[in-house]
Amino acid sequence: MALFLCVLFLLLSSASACDRCLHQSKAAYFSKASALSAGACGYGSLALGLSGGHLAAGVSSLYKDGAGCGACFQIRCKNSTLCSSEGTRITLTDLNHSNETDFVLSSRAFMAMANKGMGRDILKLGIVDVEYKRIPCEYKNQNLAVRVEESSQKPNYLAIKLMYQGGQTEVVAMDVAQVGSANWNFMSRNHGAVWDTSRVPNGALQFRFVVTSGFDGKWIWAKSVLPAEWKTGVIYDSGVQITDIAKEGCSPCDDSHWR
Repeated sequence: MALFLCVLFLLLSSASACDRCLHQSKAAYFSKASALSAGACGYGSLALGLSGGHLAAGVSSLYKDGAGCGACFQIRCKNSTLCSSEGTRITLTDLNHSNETDFVLSSRAFMAMANKGMGRDILKLGIVDVEYKRIPCEYKNQNLAVRVEESSQKPNYLAIKLMYQGGQTEVVAMDVAQVGSANWNFMSRNHGAVWDTSRVPNGALQFRFVVTSGFDGKWIWAKSVLPAEWKTGVIYDSGVQITDIAKEGCSPCDDSHWR
């Protein structure tokens, strides 16, 4: 237990409370959104339904070994002739291995930063100076969902993917137990938004998550998620919503000119 609490403290303290601050960088784009949907987070074709296809690959400091998957950002380019002051919202679905830009966007997201009628003009630039900040993800009338991956094999192996994670949060730990039982088994992050375990309890399953928001962390308990006869490829409603927003924790953090 002492070791678990120590590891949990490290996980919580590693979460950045500066996410909401404004950052300056560059952004490029992929010509095909499918390149991002097939990315390191493991969303597959489901990624195309996030943010209207406004997807992004983020550098390792944003990807956070997969904890950053599904994070939402507001981003705008700094070319006042071509670009709007509002910019666009994007969802992180992949890891950007380049150190030249913080983001590589889908072409749809890249064009959405432009003023009306100038989308093709901004594409011609290839790379643009941008500023961005993390914002809460909002999924109206949508709870956190759990998708059972095709690699799962009852009763020996369970892999799940988390979808529609709201707020400005990161899931840093996860346990599973039979509904009604207090015998919890920990799950490991396989990659991106996918968690797995080879210690699969019998019967219907419940989950609990350690969710961080800046420097704060808490347990969230989804009391009944998977039925006893769970099936691969199916998305199950967790019955819980995550709406936490990180507190400001860096100085200076003045984004008052972008409101």
